Amino acid sequence: MTNIKTITALSSLSETQQASEEIYQQLNHDDIGFILFYCSSTYSLPALASAMQVLFSGIKVVGCTTAGEVSSAGNQEHSIVAVGFSSNYFSISAELIKSMAGFDLLDAQKTINRLSEQCASKELTTIKDNTFLLTLLDGLSFEEEHFLAALNSAAAGIPHFGGSAGADDNLSKTHVYYNGQFLQQAAVVIMVNSTCPFEVFNCHHIKQPAEKLVVTAVDAQSRTVYELNAEPAAAEYARLLNLEVKDLCPKVFSLNPLAVKVGGQYYVRSIQKVNEADLSLTFYCAVDLGIVLTAVEMDDILHSLSAKLVDISQRYGNPELVLACDCVLRRLEIEHKNLNNKVQVLNSEYKIAGFNTYGEHINGIHLNQTFTGVYIAGGNDAVKRGK
Repeated sequence: MTNIKTITALSSLSETQQASEEIYQQLNHDDIGFILFYCSSTYSLPALASAMQVLFSGIKVVGCTTAGEVSSAGNQEHSIVAVGFSSNYFSISAELIKSMAGFDLLDAQKTINRLSEQCASKELTTIKDNTFLLTLLDGLSFEEEHFLAALNSAAAGIPHFGGSAGADDNLSKTHVYYNGQFLQQAAVVIMVNSTCPFEVFNCHHIKQPAEKLVVTAVDAQSRTVYELNAEPAAAEYARLLNLEVKDLCPKVFSLNPLAVKVGGQYYVRSIQKVNEADLSLTFYCAVDLGIVLTAVEMDDILHSLSAKLVDISQRYGNPELVLACDCVLRRLEIEHKNLNNKVQVLNSEYKIAGFNTYGEHINGIHLNQTFTGVYIAGGNDAVKRGK
């Protein structure tokens, strides 16, 4: 069989067992030692968990549910995207954190130590400068910020990105997958040690700030803002946009985000939903009393990503794979602006595979409306299959 570094698989079959078997057929290669997958929550998760465990017996498999799947064929829905990694080029370890609540620095340090020991035991290459972390978190856990902060403190400079699991567009239960089970309130931490050059990166398309809104009443635990500028939050946000509250919807949120300024940089704090009973707003990311949310104007959504990928490719050469965690609100904007064809071209050129998230992670920070990922460099011998 041909020498490979990675294989990317895609199945859009709706029946769970058939889709699982199609993924298996595409990833069936002697060199594959680790599999990462992203799946629509429309599948029967118990059936999918069982099928993946049986089909890939003896291979470590991790994954999560999505708010949409991303492949070299463009943005997908109601599908499974999976990536198989060759053990000749990648030493990968993964650990399940059954409950994100209470995860502290000591837990994080023990996790990093165990993952590092497992990767190093394969004697592929040094951990230092050849390793990155990938996190998959329950996207409705409300625990991402403290979990990521602890993990980043323990990572000691190891670059880190990831995404929060989604549940298509219905904001229902989100799951991570590990060792034959889909779980909630849980996290999977993955350490990737590789002989392939790589770069962890993120980008957004914020153009410039506009009007500011102060959070004057909030339940930080549930990320629910009751008041902005001492007015009902949804009403004040609608006023800003010259809309009625009844007009607020995910498409509006995706096109008119709010951001918080941290260390001179703006980071989007995306709105998840309007709570009609009290006109409060629930967010995907942490919000606290007194923070200033800035309405921001957005640039061309694909320009910043394309420019970033061009820049990396000029330094690293052609991609073997770009693993992507792309916000669900970016997906909605792309659909609203009929940019799916352009996304397909970009994804194909850079071999992008991943999922649409309920939140993105970059070096300990929880973000929204951002593309985070890792650019893995390689030759032209990668095997890429899909349907």
